[in-house]
Amino acid sequence: MNIKKFLLLGFAMLMSAAALAQEAPDALVKRVTNEVLDIVRADKELQSGNARRAIELVDQKVLPHFNFSHMTALAVGKDWRTATPDQQQRLTAEFKTLLVRTYSNALTSYKNQTIRYKNFKMNPADTDVVVATEIVQPGAQPVRLDYSLEKLDSGWKVYDVVVGGMSLVTNYRDQFGQEVRESGIDGLIKAIAAKNNKPQAGKTDKK
Repeated sequence: MNIKKFLLLGFAMLMSAAALAQEAPDALVKRVTNEVLDIVRADKELQSGNARRAIELVDQKVLPHFNFSHMTALAVGKDWRTATPDQQQRLTAEFKTLLVRTYSNALTSYKNQTIRYKNFKMNPADTDVVVATEIVQPGAQPVRLDYSLEKLDSGWKVYDVVVGGMSLVTNYRDQFGQEVRESGIDGLIKAIAAKNNKPQAGKTDKK
């Protein structure tokens, strides 16, 4: 066997091992959620509403498991197909920042909620699944929180979050569509950027 064939075989074996070791979607959601909440419970800066610290936590623990290009395409809807590759890239970057701010705000408002994981079943061939959870709040009704995930070569990635029956991503679609009709794709990019440039609610440190 020549060197080239040996390397190809070795690469294929590594890829197969990685696929076998790939974390199941429900296990991924549970692990990441528990890690984030454990940090929030132990971090006094987060508990006091430090927005910068919350964004850092989201960057480190949450972002690697999201498919932001798919999320942005869903949020923009049919207008996504009319955007140039450069516009799609800028839209994705701005929408990613918007979602990070949304998620980090939720973390700084965390108090005593716990997460209940619903029963999960999937077939071996499934490439698109929903992991259902509930946010349990003292003195209030539980809130359903569902994660839509798709299987990519790099593993399972979240492409939508549905809170109480409302999609976090497609909730923006009407608003974005109106902005595109009034100002075009570039106008939408500017509008999202303007939201992202507003001061973040909550305490920030002086770093």
